[in-house]
Amino acid sequence: MKTTLLYPWHEKAGARFAPFAGFEMPIQYPTGAVEEHRLCRRSIGLFDLDHMGQFILTGNGATEALSLIVSNRIVDMKYGEVKYALLLNEQGGVIDDLLLYRMLEEEAADGWFIVVNAGNREVDFAHFQALLPPSLTFKDVSEELYLIAVQGPNAAKLLDHITNNGFSSMLRFTCVFFDVNGMKVRVGRTGYTGEEGAEIYFDAAKALEFWEYLLETGKKLGFEIGPIGLAARDSLRFEAGMPLHGHEITPSITPLEALLSWACDFEKDFIGKRALQTQKELGLKKKLAVINVTAGVPRQGYPVVSEKGEEIGTCASGMFCPTTGTYSANVFVPPEYARTGTALGVKIRDNIKSAVVVKRPLYIPVYRRTE
Repeated sequence: MKTTLLYPWHEKAGARFAPFAGFEMPIQYPTGAVEEHRLCRRSIGLFDLDHMGQFILTGNGATEALSLIVSNRIVDMKYGEVKYALLLNEQGGVIDDLLLYRMLEEEAADGWFIVVNAGNREVDFAHFQALLPPSLTFKDVSEELYLIAVQGPNAAKLLDHITNNGFSSMLRFTCVFFDVNGMKVRVGRTGYTGEEGAEIYFDAAKALEFWEYLLETGKKLGFEIGPIGLAARDSLRFEAGMPLHGHEITPSITPLEALLSWACDFEKDFIGKRALQTQKELGLKKKLAVINVTAGVPRQGYPVVSEKGEEIGTCASGMFCPTTGTYSANVFVPPEYARTGTALGVKIRDNIKSAVVVKRPLYIPVYRRTE
């Protein structure tokens, strides 16, 4: 079992650990996952994401080669832009979801910084390597870099402070290099919580120094700030309607079923496109929906039933949602049962608990809200 470089810090802070994607990761701290969730929603949360994988692809023709592999349109992305995309198999199932950074011009004339999920790092690397032309340079730089996320309503103020007001000038889904506390960091205006903030990549040797710098600087500025474990990270992303690999997306779940067709550009070629077009023509047999459950905690794998008691689907994720105060689940059910207001049930320990389909996401990300 691997550990992140901040493991001793988390241990000293009283974190409870559990295995995740081959890493012993902090699940929660003494204040508890619910309080960590609320801290991120009201001020600033810090996330140790060293378990995530990062690849670099460079060389003449890198963009065209990558475009044929990933689902979204990337050929017209400008230097410094970031885009969400999917890595699909020939059947249209999701191998992984990715963040694709068009590298800055001073880094490479044709280069990509690719962020992948921790549990898929080796699978993804082999998948890319098998499909990319040998003339391109493709490297796994996960061990060299460290990733920390800064998220929450006060995150922008902290980030502006450490970048001399550079963060506010960034558009969402772009990245910029800044010199922060004597080190060069790549700041992406992205996140996985529904809050404002950034994901920051830097020299792994500086992990503890930079983590403590962020905590101390946030406190000096008068902000509530603290570490967030994986349990709260899960509830934050769940409320904001973001998928988690192994739950809402898997190699047997397609983007159409997971409501991620917006991440697929059908005007270009990509692996899995033909299967998705066929699925469109034939119609979906299952579709993602969100339910609120009464008097029970839904969990992954629990059966979903119709009002008549017929088993019609399963829960992909389920939990207590601190912001909405509900016990909710992402479920896959036939499309006719996915309409808002549809009464359903969840089988919990052989007892059927009543549920209802609700509008998603439960928490609208701050950057999607209109004034």
